[in-house]
Amino acid sequence: MDTAIIIAVLVATIFVSFVAFIAINKKNFKKAFEAAQADSERILEEAHREKERIVQEAHNEVKQEAKTRRLQFEQEAKKRRSELAKLESKVKSREELLEKKLSQLEKKEQDLEKMTGHLNQEEERLKQLIRESEKAVEDSRKTLETIANLSQEEARRELIGSLEAEAKAQARESLKKIEEDTKLEGERIARSMVSLAVQRVSSEYVNDSTVTVVGLPSDEMKGRIIGREGRNIRAIEQATGVDLIIDDTPEAVIISCFNPIRREIANISLQRLIADGRIHPARIEETVKKVTEEFDQIIQENGEQAAFDTGITDLHPELLRYLGKLKYRTAGAQTVLQHAVEVAHICGIMAGEMGLNVKKAKRVGLLHDIGKAVDQETEGHHSKIGADLCIKYNEPTEVVDAVLNHHNEDLNYAYPLTVVVQAANVLSERRPGARREVLETYIKRLQDMEGLVNSIRGIQESYVIQAGREVRALVTPTGVSDTEVIDIANEIALRLRKEMTFPGQVKVIVLRESKYAEFAK
Repeated sequence: MDTAIIIAVLVATIFVSFVAFIAINKKNFKKAFEAAQADSERILEEAHREKERIVQEAHNEVKQEAKTRRLQFEQEAKKRRSELAKLESKVKSREELLEKKLSQLEKKEQDLEKMTGHLNQEEERLKQLIRESEKAVEDSRKTLETIANLSQEEARRELIGSLEAEAKAQARESLKKIEEDTKLEGERIARSMVSLAVQRVSSEYVNDSTVTVVGLPSDEMKGRIIGREGRNIRAIEQATGVDLIIDDTPEAVIISCFNPIRREIANISLQRLIADGRIHPARIEETVKKVTEEFDQIIQENGEQAAFDTGITDLHPELLRYLGKLKYRTAGAQTVLQHAVEVAHICGIMAGEMGLNVKKAKRVGLLHDIGKAVDQETEGHHSKIGADLCIKYNEPTEVVDAVLNHHNEDLNYAYPLTVVVQAANVLSERRPGARREVLETYIKRLQDMEGLVNSIRGIQESYVIQAGREVRALVTPTGVSDTEVIDIANEIALRLRKEMTFPGQVKVIVLRESKYAEFAK
């Protein structure tokens, strides 16, 4: 009972306390409620404004997108309209072209019909003429048979006999002319081959290339060189293999020999004997033997100097020795070694301008005539001999090809260095002074050649090129036929051989050109 009362009292107390708490905090609750209500209104207002902003942005984006799409559509439509206009223009031009071609075809068809009718008329006329000619021939045959009292078979045999006799006479004349031309050409080729063979063992200018003049301190030395009963001069000639010429030339003797190395050995030996003063057969033999032993070293030094001058330091010693030998062979106003060095420098300059290997170009230029050092002892052209030497001593393929083909005119598939060395070789050979020809004489020779060619019937104008080694003549196409061009070329070559003097050979080219013009309407 007491517990129930206590519990009731506690509940009452709690309720009274709760009521009192509510009563006390009612004002605070009201303020909190009003604040919460204001916050909710503010949040709703912000949410409304955010909604309007988002809606406005979405509206603007849609508007901008629509504007962009409209511009793209307009551009695409404009592009399509332009393409359609181009297509329409193209189609229109095609139509005009087709109409034009159709009209041309119609015109050609009409012309063809007219031409066909004209040809038919001509055919009928020709048939009529053939019939008339056949009748005339038959009448003539009957008349001839009546006059000559010959049958048709007899007249045919007589006609064939006369034609056969005439053909034989013409054949004999042609055969005679061919024989004469062949004989002349054979003689020319023979002379060329003989002169080429002579040039390989001597030089073009024999006076300067086969003799050496040795100066003497006095004419008294001539007697000492001759010796008692000529024993000294015989000893010199026997030991060196040269001819020693002692004449009235003051203070000089002449050494004559086609072999330049022997001539140089004799020259050095004789100079040493003159300087020593002791001239007798034993001393002569000793001096010549010593000079001969030293001469290989001199040749080697000549080759090394040439290689040094061109900046080439890795040549095989044997190639250097062959180069040194070239000093004692002449090419016009130069020795072959000087020519090789000059060609090497020209090759280097040209290769530098063309972007090629300068060192290799100089190597090719220096070695291009190496075959001339041994072509007197070996069969074949010096270019082939030189190429074999380069292969033997492991020179590069480009060098071998250039040495082999530096005189070849067909260089369509050659290495670039081959073309360079060929051009450099021609430049060195044909520069002023290289072949001992005065400028005035050279120009006069070319003018004489042009004058000779221009004097031939049918020649319109002519040009001498390649330093006089090639002649190009233009003929009048209306006055000269194609068959006559051959005769003109032969006539030019024949007259050049007879009336002109020139080294080597001259290539004759006769040109005949016909031009035809027509208009399509």
